[in-house]
Amino acid sequence: MSLYQKIVNREEKISLVGLGYVGMPIAVAFAKKAEVIGFDLNAEKIKAYQDGSDPTKEVGDAAVAASTVQFTSDPARLQEARFHIVAVPTPINLDKTPDLNPVESASHILGKNLKKGSIVVYESTVYPGVTEDVCVPILEQESGLKCGVDFKIGYSPERINPGDKVHRLENIKKIVSGMDEEALDEIANVYELVIEAGVHRASSIKVAEAAKVVENSQRDINIAFINELAMAFDRMGIDTNEVIDAMNTKWNALGFRPGLVGGHCIGVDPYYFIYEAEKLGYHSRLISSGRQINDDMPAFVGDRVIKQLVLSGKPVRSSKVVFFGATFKENCPDVRNSKVIEIVRHLEGFGIKPVLVDPEADPKEVRRAYSYELSDEKDAYEADCIVLAVAHDVYKKRTLKEWDAFFKAGSAQEKVIIDVKAILDPREVSAAGYGYWRL
Repeated sequence: MSLYQKIVNREEKISLVGLGYVGMPIAVAFAKKAEVIGFDLNAEKIKAYQDGSDPTKEVGDAAVAASTVQFTSDPARLQEARFHIVAVPTPINLDKTPDLNPVESASHILGKNLKKGSIVVYESTVYPGVTEDVCVPILEQESGLKCGVDFKIGYSPERINPGDKVHRLENIKKIVSGMDEEALDEIANVYELVIEAGVHRASSIKVAEAAKVVENSQRDINIAFINELAMAFDRMGIDTNEVIDAMNTKWNALGFRPGLVGGHCIGVDPYYFIYEAEKLGYHSRLISSGRQINDDMPAFVGDRVIKQLVLSGKPVRSSKVVFFGATFKENCPDVRNSKVIEIVRHLEGFGIKPVLVDPEADPKEVRRAYSYELSDEKDAYEADCIVLAVAHDVYKKRTLKEWDAFFKAGSAQEKVIIDVKAILDPREVSAAGYGYWRL
């Protein structure tokens, strides 16, 4: 009997190693079809899941509370499973090189608890070759088992889009790969238990690894093109969003908008490609340039804050600047690689001490990741400048009059609005006389 059939019959279990924005939704989905062990080293996170709380907001408290996932921080529980999915983050170091510590650590833990007849599937974003050349030796070393003889491996890149309630795990086609045809069949069959959109069988693990970094690099380049236009049009006195609105009337326009590129995927994955390509003697030109443009955007926005303060007659150092939004995207608590924080740091270089508020972000995560304190919205009043940094739904619903309430008393000309996400109607804001700039 195949491992897939044993999983369907609930004779064997699936384990999820890493229960963040990717791993937790996968665990909950599989638990509807199989016995699932959800493992994470973060005991506080495990306790939250056990209590029926979903800090990621990806599936919701009710779904977590109703799930049969066996949440644990005890690595020995991994011995109970034979199909393992590794979904830990793969960030970058300060020098923009891949930080493989999380995936290597997960491999050490899993290797110590790996049993014969297992299949290990990595979902973490990596450059081509990491699964076979980095992870497999660790699994073999820790387990004493031989890959291809005692256990098999595969790779299936995560495609979950945090905060997206339309494109979900179940309706996004899943790329799957395996070290051989037998492993590929097993992996594909298991994922098809929960992926309603079906799977795409890649010809090799390296092809699947490459597909992940390429799909995000492609988006990064397209956004960089629009961001470069935004920086040029700003000097020309042309509204970039109006240009895009006009351009989008053509059937083949791509519809990208200028913005801050952060998060755990688009702002990180291209560096994995760049790193591996340069190791092999190829210097990426287009992808590297795109990354540089997008990395420069926080400073560009920060400089526009300073310029608007000066034009409004505000003393820069004593101005109260309030940021509405700290996450890397709208309607999501994820603050990883948030470019809003980089704008804040840029302004600090001019002596400004911005106030940072966000109803979606976890204050503990902001403190842990960046050593910043989120303020309550009651501390956002008496502002000289407000920065609409993230397009949370709660912000998009506010009227100009409601935003005006956050300013100090005075004429509109003395009030600065920086609209990073083009939330407001520029005609209404300009007609009212505010010092207004949007990306």
